[in-house]
Order: sequence, then C-alpha cells, then structure tokens
Amino acid sequence: QVQLAESGGGLVQAGGSLRLSCAASGRTFITNPMGWFRQAPGKEREFVAAINWSGGLRSYADSVKGRLTISRDNAKNTVYLQMDSLKPEDTAVYYCASSSRSGSNYYAGTYEYDYWGQGTQVTVSS
Repeated sequence: QVQLAESGGGLVQAGGSLRLSCAASGRTFITNPMGWFRQAPGKEREFVAAINWSGGLRSYADSVKGRLTISRDNAKNTVYLQMDSLKPEDTAVYYCASSSRSGSNYYAGTYEYDYWGQGTQVTVSS
C-alpha cells in the first residue's frame, strides 16, 4: 500500500514557476514508477510526466516539454514536478500517482497506476 500527498500548488502569473511535491509512504515507493497527471474543469485527466524507479528514464506530454521537469528523491520518498514558464492553459488540479508495475519503465496511462494522491490546485493567471 502506498499513500501519496501532493503539495506546492497555488496561484501564479503566466511566465511564473511552481514546484509541486508528492510525499509517499509505503515500503515499495523506491521501486515504483511515478507519474504526474492533471485535470482541468470539464476535461478528462491527462498525462503530464512520468519517471521510472531510478529516475534515469523520464517522459513528458508534448504540451509541457521544455517547461516542466519531473524528478524524484528515493531517500526522501518524494517525487517533484518543477513547473517553469507557466501558461494559463496549465491551470488544473495536479495529481501524483504510483504504479505497482515492476521493471525499469515509466508509464503514461492512468490505468497503469494503482495509487493516487488527493490533488493540488494550480492556477495560472494571464
């Protein structure tokens, strides 16, 4: 079992930055691929970024490449999402997720994740 808690969301002007954190509890975190997803009002939850267990492999949605960076610190059981050059269209609730799948891959599908945090709101004003 893994429990996840996001923090770091807030209101920021376009062009600004935020750093989201996701603190995990549970013995298997260090081996779990992790991901960030987001959901805007009236839209489906969508993939943002993913990282494999070691941090050596990362993947990003095209809409955030070059602006958002996922990382993890397994010693602290924490995954991060550094968000730079934010745009109004980045406004959403951001969720971190943990997958129980073994191996060295990362995953981009919501169905590939077993544990989810409660989400943190990010609002980017124009």
